[in-house]
Amino acid sequence: MELKQFLELFNPLPGNHYIQITDKIDDTTLALQKIIEDVDGEFHLALYTEEQPQIPQELSNAKIQIIPNLANPFRALPRDHDMVIFKDVLFRHKNPDQLLRITYTTLANTANVIIMQKKGTMDIEATKELLEKFEFRAPNEIDILEEFDLVMAKKMHMWGNGL
Repeated sequence: MELKQFLELFNPLPGNHYIQITDKIDDTTLALQKIIEDVDGEFHLALYTEEQPQIPQELSNAKIQIIPNLANPFRALPRDHDMVIFKDVLFRHKNPDQLLRITYTTLANTANVIIMQKKGTMDIEATKELLEKFEFRAPNEIDILEEFDLVMAKKMHMWGNGL
């Protein structure tokens, strides 16, 4: 997978916190962990899996929560994250609205959310509308990964939910 363009979406600052919510650890997980570790930030991983996963050594400093089924929410503190990245989980979850509410709450102001799904499995326009419904602004489709469709939006300060 070509990650160079994907990583250009991110501009981590010292002390930033990123969280990836996914069902498997892959190159995107390891790349995100590396760029956030390089700025002395914190990488959080919410891993939806029923099995005990093999955690690569590169993730030894990550804060990992294992979530056994797609009915449970991930946990995140309010305004604790500068980026939330969903990969192949949001639309398979039993309650995607709940996940987006948690996302809005955990994001700092002007922070971003990214939704990645295996190519061809996400309705891009419906995803943009869903993000707007939850007060995320400027949703854009970004075509930079061969294997994934990607939509990115921003939580704006003093908009919508007033958080």
